[in-house]
Amino acid sequence: MTSIQNPRGFLLAAVASVCCVAAAAQETPPGADVQSLLAIARERNPEYSGMRYEAQAAAERVTPAGALPDPKLRVELMDITKAGEQNPTLLPNQVGSTRYTLMQDVPWFGKRDLRRDIAALEAESAEGRALGTWAELSARIKSAYAQFYYLHQSERLTTEILDLMARLEQVAQSRYAGGLAVQQDVIRAQVEQSNMRNEFIALENERRMVQARLNALLARPANAALAPPERLRPMPPATRLAYGALEERVRGHNPQLFSEDAKLKAAEKTRELTYKNRYPDFNVSVAPVQYGSAIKEWGLMVELNIPLQQSSRRSQEREAEAMLSAARVRREAAANQVLSELAENLSGLDAARRTEMTTTTSLLPQSELTFKSALASYENTKVDFATLLDAQRQIRQAKQNQIKAQMEAQIRLAEIEKLIGEDL
Repeated sequence: MTSIQNPRGFLLAAVASVCCVAAAAQETPPGADVQSLLAIARERNPEYSGMRYEAQAAAERVTPAGALPDPKLRVELMDITKAGEQNPTLLPNQVGSTRYTLMQDVPWFGKRDLRRDIAALEAESAEGRALGTWAELSARIKSAYAQFYYLHQSERLTTEILDLMARLEQVAQSRYAGGLAVQQDVIRAQVEQSNMRNEFIALENERRMVQARLNALLARPANAALAPPERLRPMPPATRLAYGALEERVRGHNPQLFSEDAKLKAAEKTRELTYKNRYPDFNVSVAPVQYGSAIKEWGLMVELNIPLQQSSRRSQEREAEAMLSAARVRREAAANQVLSELAENLSGLDAARRTEMTTTTSLLPQSELTFKSALASYENTKVDFATLLDAQRQIRQAKQNQIKAQMEAQIRLAEIEKLIGEDL
């Protein structure tokens, strides 16, 4: 028999263990809404983190780009043997003379400012790329979440229809037992349920694939649990989806255009810097000379490079002009592409919303009325079982179209928000 030496400590440990288990049980996985997933992705996604670090590194290049290069110090020991009167020495006060030369490279006026401006614009371009990475990442998460919601609702719908088919099978069996229907009606109901179970398996597999994709975007294990999606984001009013207003927001906030604008300005500054290379750079130096233990001479030197290689410089200038033209063309092409995608997604969003409205207000109520009428007619031996099954399929198709239109609208909205660089 064992005894507990410290019953109080054992009790505290047991209570702590129970509390930890309870806390773990109460912790719910993310996924109830898309905002919880976006918050995790902003902190954990390695691609976005890498782009943020690159932007931070680019910002740190601005100050060094505009700084003067480090000065140089040269020490020259002259006549270290004093014309052969002594053994060689490296002590400055024992040689013939010692020259100390302090040198500083100085670029032509304005070059440092241009280099600093170019580095700052390159940092802006890197920041734009980081923003573009987040816009792309958030759009992928929003789209995947919409698919996740669609598949979850499709599974729920399939389960409801399976229950309905089970009741229809009971109706068919009752009528078959009373001699009012053929055995084929019962078999058809059973076959329909088997087909729907197979569809349920396919939906479940597709949902797991989307779940793994979402976890990858969140830098979580592929099989990590996600909460069932409870709701989609509310759609913005139609007045906020006017093409003219969104076009202005795209031109002002699109990360890709922001980055291309910065590249264009950097190319302009680079061209200006290239033309300034026609002028020489300087090297200024001060040189005190030591004799014995005293400084008795001072020297001052100004050095400059002579820009004689004109053919090389003209080639560099033509290169800068070509790069500037390329930056302009890329910026224009990016703007055309982004605005084209905006118009395409706005059209798709409008079509999805109208489809959902038509399905909800017309097609679904009509399908439900058709099914109720077909069920009553079948019970009264006025229609066959195939007509009843067809009416049931119409209800299912209408509900699937409804949630599919909701998913399509959410995907289009995510693409539009990616283009404007912010949520609507």
